[in-house]
Amino acid sequence: MSPAATTVGQLMTEKLETINPSDTAKEAAKKMRDKKVSSLVVTDREDRPIGIVTERDLVRQVCTKDVNSNAVIVHHIMSSPLVTIDANSSAEVAADIMIQNKVRHLLVMDENKVLGIITPSDFTGYLKEKLNLDDVNARILQSLKEEEEK
Repeated sequence: MSPAATTVGQLMTEKLETINPSDTAKEAAKKMRDKKVSSLVVTDREDRPIGIVTERDLVRQVCTKDVNSNAVIVHHIMSSPLVTIDANSSAEVAADIMIQNKVRHLLVMDENKVLGIITPSDFTGYLKEKLNLDDVNARILQSLKEEEEK
């Protein structure tokens, strides 16, 4: 990594939203909507991260199966173990890990401490800054970020 390389710690979102594994899918969906996030970190009784539940999990494991979201427990639909990355890793390494693991959310760690999360929307500003883009491409990137934030 070159000295000027952007690190995951510089790109990540520090504010994490969490949920208990015993909460329902409906509660998870409402929290994601209210907090305007696409994922919730599932934590145990000691607030340690044990998994993640995403909008994609809700769609694939609740909506498409036509089950009552009040009857589905977060523990049953969360992804675990978590895919993590060190805060000092480069943005390029983060992108590679996401592609290799087929995930869109990486928990950013410093040893055993959770520092934040990195998602595709965190990359849009980085790409916009790093690439020599014309106005059309810049608007496409911005619209992708806005779509993910909805």
